Amino acid sequence: MPALSEHTAPGFRGLSGISRLSGILAASMLLALPAYAATTLQMTTEYPATSMPGLGISTFAEQVKEKSHGTIIVETSFDAAKGFKSADMVDAVQARKIDAADAFAGGLANKYPIFGVSSLPFLADSLGKARALRDAARPVYAQFLAAHGQKLLYTTPWPPSGIWSKGPIKTVADLKALSIRTYDDVSQATMTRVGAKASNISFADAMPRLASGEVNAVLSSGDGGAGRKLWQYLPYFTEVNYAMPLSIATMNLDAYQALSAAGRQAVDQAAAATEAEQWKRMAGRLEENRANMRKNGVIIESTVPPAVQQALHAAASNALSDWQASTGADGKAILDRYNKKK
Repeated sequence: MPALSEHTAPGFRGLSGISRLSGILAASMLLALPAYAATTLQMTTEYPATSMPGLGISTFAEQVKEKSHGTIIVETSFDAAKGFKSADMVDAVQARKIDAADAFAGGLANKYPIFGVSSLPFLADSLGKARALRDAARPVYAQFLAAHGQKLLYTTPWPPSGIWSKGPIKTVADLKALSIRTYDDVSQATMTRVGAKASNISFADAMPRLASGEVNAVLSSGDGGAGRKLWQYLPYFTEVNYAMPLSIATMNLDAYQALSAAGRQAVDQAAAATEAEQWKRMAGRLEENRANMRKNGVIIESTVPPAVQQALHAAASNALSDWQASTGADGKAILDRYNKKK
């Protein structure tokens, strides 16, 4: 048998002719094997990458890649780049126009009122209460989403909602002078009752209206405002602690079930890790937002005039009973569990 050394790669020199030939054949067979691509999932949010929901989907994508050992890749998009706002997310995920999404619960509530509980005014005004309310609502959220062909992944808390405005809010007359963007039907009704001109619109749609002057105030947290650089138009932030709402991350059930058992386990573990990180992240988020806002010239009004606070509470007095009437037994179950936990 002729020597193969002059035609053999260096790594095979020193082997017997048969061994070298076997190695060459084995290497050729390996090169001929098909390459298996990772499963790719698309996930989106209408908020910026630096916002709490944006950080959430980035964290989830990292966790999925790590826990699946790279066999599942979550491609993320922000700022409604896929054309979906929060109000559209449940329907878009159900139709699998997108594999997964993070939606602001208040936006979802415009069509599905059950999601509005976390943004009810003055119901959960601390992180502990917001967590208790999430726990009380979670079984209902999971059941609702399953009925709409999807799986609840995790929740993200928002810092307390306040009022961004062009000038300080020191009197009830200042409230009534607002033309304010609100984020769900309840907040629109509350601000309308207090005498303001309120519009229930998404964050993405609010920005051009701010630029045109059609809107001169925004109900949002410091987090949302910072993400959208609201200080370009609205240099005052009044900490009325209206609510600590949630965002909900959800995934198409067919997409989830199409994964291997190991893949589904990786997604479950990634979702749990992301939720834990998001709630842990909130602990220092408020001070981070305040520092960022002050750096950009925002005047933060942490002491709300009593007349202003009383007017807001009075305007919101029917919100809880109205929401419960619109959600029936499911709403009652959430509130019953919450009242036992808080």
